[in-house]
Amino acid sequence: MFSASDIKDLRDRTGAGMLDCKKALEATEGNMEKAIDWLREKGISKAAKKESRVAAEGLCELKVEGNTAVMVEVNSETDFVAKNQEFTTFVDYLTTKILENPVTTNEEVLALQDGDETVQDKLVALTAKIGEKLSFRRFVRVEKADNEAFGAYTHMGGKIGALIVLEGGNEEVAREIAMHTAAMNPTCINRDNVPSEMVEHESAVIKEQVMNEGKPQEIAEKMVAGRLNKFYKEICLEEQEFIKDSSVNVGTYAKNNGATIKEMYRYQVGEGIEKKEEDFASEVMSQINGANQ
Repeated sequence: MFSASDIKDLRDRTGAGMLDCKKALEATEGNMEKAIDWLREKGISKAAKKESRVAAEGLCELKVEGNTAVMVEVNSETDFVAKNQEFTTFVDYLTTKILENPVTTNEEVLALQDGDETVQDKLVALTAKIGEKLSFRRFVRVEKADNEAFGAYTHMGGKIGALIVLEGGNEEVAREIAMHTAAMNPTCINRDNVPSEMVEHESAVIKEQVMNEGKPQEIAEKMVAGRLNKFYKEICLEEQEFIKDSSVNVGTYAKNNGATIKEMYRYQVGEGIEKKEEDFASEVMSQINGANQ
């Protein structure tokens, strides 16, 4: 009915994925033009053209139900779209689907069925309708025991999300620690969780700084240890000064409330994504020049 080269040709002509091209040819009995129309009708061809664009805005959402909590990040190209009701409705829908299904990967989430459609189908259709690249970036789905407590907090209208799991304590204490986590951006819960390569790198940098200050070797070693302790207090949640009471650190605050911090998750929308610098004037001129050719 159709060959592998037909799939490749359709992919080259539409920019759609190989699997979507195969589905299109199957649905149209190998008719290339009808397959192109099929992809366009599904919004896949239009969505695929946006793949090279950068989606670094978006929304983080948290939901807790019983002993299950979910945090997701979905990205858009602009903050304007991130506030669009259709976009926020989709993020809410996606979070609920993950809450209801014991999924572990993005691929499993996108493959979830909803009637005749998958979550992937809905995302592609919304991408085509809104006209921006939309990206389901990441999620975490956490199960807790009955003697544990969730703390869930979103900040800046969903730009930052934090999820805490406490052993002992209660939801109020957990939420206070989640608020601190959102504000202070710790890297790890405690020293045991700090990757060894991070410690080695920081030690090397500190040692170089101290040696450049002209300190003797034996004094330099002590100064490295002291500055490394300061480094831990900056990045370890338990060692950070509690934002609501600087007389205690977060670990002590938890302990004073009969709890220990078991898990910590923090999302900041767009973190780690290299945003494309837009030159609006150049973009307008290129469009004008293109129209005059």
